[in-house]
Amino acid sequence: MTLNLCVLTPNRTVWNSKVNEIILSTNSGQIGVLPNHASVATAVDIGILKIRLDGQWLTMALMGGFARIGNNEITVLVNDAEKGSDIDSQEAQQTLEIAEANFRKAEGKRQKIEANLALRRARTRVETINAIS
Repeated sequence: MTLNLCVLTPNRTVWNSKVNEIILSTNSGQIGVLPNHASVATAVDIGILKIRLDGQWLTMALMGGFARIGNNEITVLVNDAEKGSDIDSQEAQQTLEIAEANFRKAEGKRQKIEANLALRRARTRVETINAIS
């Protein structure tokens, strides 16, 4: 038995096909979803979506949003998403280093919040590449 997973951003459909299982990062922790999972709506955190398809695990970086699970259908609406296989590891590492430097020199509440979000996004992209190796 499978689930239909659909991952949408404001600009595109990132994923729309059958999967065996997912592990989703929510604002209250990770949840695993198998076929016949109870219906739930949840906030999605900046984090990694792990997808099991035909015995292999794939990863995707999610940048926060919402998910609805029910009747073996999973719809994930996020600000941005990137498949782990599409992320350039060198560029992601450089972005992380820049985000860390910006976080260290941030002054004022607003700058610190924005720098922290940029750092979390950059860290998630790097972790997505390294998650399933």
